[in-house]
Amino acid sequence: MDISPELALKAYAFGVFPMARSREDKSVVWVQPKLRGVLPLYGFHASRSLRKVLRRGEFTVTCDTAFHEVMDGCAEPGPGRDETWINDTIVRLFTELHQAGLAHSIEVWRTGELVGGLYGLAMGAAFFGESMFSRTDNASKVALCHLVGILRRGNFALLDAQFMTDHLRQFGAIEVTQQDYLGLLSGALERRGRFQGPLAPEALLAELSQAKTQTS
Repeated sequence: MDISPELALKAYAFGVFPMARSREDKSVVWVQPKLRGVLPLYGFHASRSLRKVLRRGEFTVTCDTAFHEVMDGCAEPGPGRDETWINDTIVRLFTELHQAGLAHSIEVWRTGELVGGLYGLAMGAAFFGESMFSRTDNASKVALCHLVGILRRGNFALLDAQFMTDHLRQFGAIEVTQQDYLGLLSGALERRGRFQGPLAPEALLAELSQAKTQTS
């Protein structure tokens, strides 16, 4: 089953997103969780040790330079994840959305090697985080910090994490009802965000330290 970008955008606007049951599965199911994971952009928490990693600049971070490679990384089995929901249909769909300038990736590099990253979809002032991966300590955490910094600077209003996990909870993620999520989504889609990045370490740390100044 092929999904057109147009159909996917309409689904996301109603709080529905596609997933596969496994990497080898040919089919895709549409999902609308009753409880939704959301990462409040101005409730984001980066630990002191993580801020030290950002300050040292031990990773090089880029945006939209290796989108397909990031998707491949996210589709790999990892610790606590023997299977993945990213199949060929999802890869084709998000490749097309990326080519249209709507799906974005953040890449984390060390000595020229891709060691982590994430990707997602931007619509209006909403960003739908799809997946992340890490091949070394802190790589995906650094990608997430950059994502939050980019979204805050770009006037985004919603970072959709889809499902709550213990990993996301440590950064301040919360769970909201489907009704509350749709309200947040509706407000975010009425606005326009700018996905531009990445930020230099000093600018990122300053952005993450700022209190909320704009109205939702």
